Amino acid sequence: MPPEPTLRLRVDTAALASNWLALDAASGAADAGAAIKADCYGLGVDMCLPALRDAGARRFFVAHWSEVPAALRHIAPEQLAVLHGPVRGEDAEYALSTGVIPVINSLDQARRWAKAGGGTCHLMIDTGINRLGVAPADLSDPAIKALKVDILMSHLANADEDSPMNARQLSAFRDCLPAVPHRMASLANSAGIALGTDYAFDLTRPGLALYGGVPRGELAGKIAQVAMLDAAIIQTRDLKPGDAVGYNGEFTAQKPMRVGTVSLGYADGFLRSRGPGAALYHGDIALPLLGKVSMDMVVADLTGAPKLGEGDWLCVPYNLADAAQQTTLSQYELLTVLGRRMRG
Repeated sequence: MPPEPTLRLRVDTAALASNWLALDAASGAADAGAAIKADCYGLGVDMCLPALRDAGARRFFVAHWSEVPAALRHIAPEQLAVLHGPVRGEDAEYALSTGVIPVINSLDQARRWAKAGGGTCHLMIDTGINRLGVAPADLSDPAIKALKVDILMSHLANADEDSPMNARQLSAFRDCLPAVPHRMASLANSAGIALGTDYAFDLTRPGLALYGGVPRGELAGKIAQVAMLDAAIIQTRDLKPGDAVGYNGEFTAQKPMRVGTVSLGYADGFLRSRGPGAALYHGDIALPLLGKVSMDMVVADLTGAPKLGEGDWLCVPYNLADAAQQTTLSQYELLTVLGRRMRG
């Protein structure tokens, strides 16, 4: 076995479960499902999915068919839906062979699903985001009428903003409900839950907020941080005045100072936009970053903790709302760009 890595991601599964419970409660009479796509937003399906399942989640959503096997290690196939739907005939065949539920997004997908043998599916209606989904005008098509729809769903485009688009999509979705027989209706994502129970219907589909993101102010104080990152110092050195640090020498020492090279870089998802003005932490002591973020390394000013040495761990701040304000990155990006080395 290789030695312990110098970079680690800690996932607080108790906080994850608490977030699901908070979002389920905020969903009112509706049940909360869970978006587990992109490897649970970068935090790891094998770590996160059991915690969500044990907290009470019963409906789960991935984007790609390639994400199915990892999820089925922990849940029954009928609990899992694939949002991209049967893009090809083999996708439909795979759904039928595994028992996983496809989300139908177009007339072509509806016909493809029927040709493969059909069965229970979910149906996405496009109420204005113009990505995936059947147009409301096409709901009377025989291919849609022939579907056995479990969940009729749509997706909000502007739920993280106070936009009139939210009410327009809500109205459009309500207008579509009588057109398609279904068992459950679903519209709200994490931000949509914060818009109120009018948006909840029968099932909500939180994603970002499960993993510590706060897409709207109404959720502040209800959502706990889930991802904790640590990186080890791999070398220390003493700079003298005039010494430059890193690529292009963007930082130059103005006085003698002790610095540490830390095992963290943009290949791990700590992108260059996070460097300027940022710091790593030793307890409550902030250790400012110096110069550019490299692929595998950053350099921290150890003036506040001069006794630190090789192998000592530093905390990488990963409060998503705070980090998003500091950079041009969205909270979604901050999670999903985390590199594989984070998980050892």
